[in-house]
Amino acid sequence: MLKIDKYPLGIAMGSLAPILGIVLYYYIKVDASVYSLREFIVFFFENSAMLTAVGSLSLIVNIVLFTLYINNRKDKTAIGIFAMTVMYGLIILYAKFSN
Repeated sequence: MLKIDKYPLGIAMGSLAPILGIVLYYYIKVDASVYSLREFIVFFFENSAMLTAVGSLSLIVNIVLFTLYINNRKDKTAIGIFAMTVMYGLIILYAKFSN
């Protein structure tokens, strides 16, 4: 996986990693007997405080990926990951202030 250095790979990884981060947050921090994953996602998007807190935490997965690819000198993939991190950050900010 670290051998490929292409922009589309970085964009794909940068798009999917925050979603994985949100799901990991759900399984680690949320009591599954109280909230289903679907209920948590709805609550996540409706609550602006939750959106910024968990949304920001989910971007840590992108930071880890970005660091791995930069350290391995796979700059194209790292740029794709960084671009998606910025996009997610802007979407989180927009959602926070539009609610």
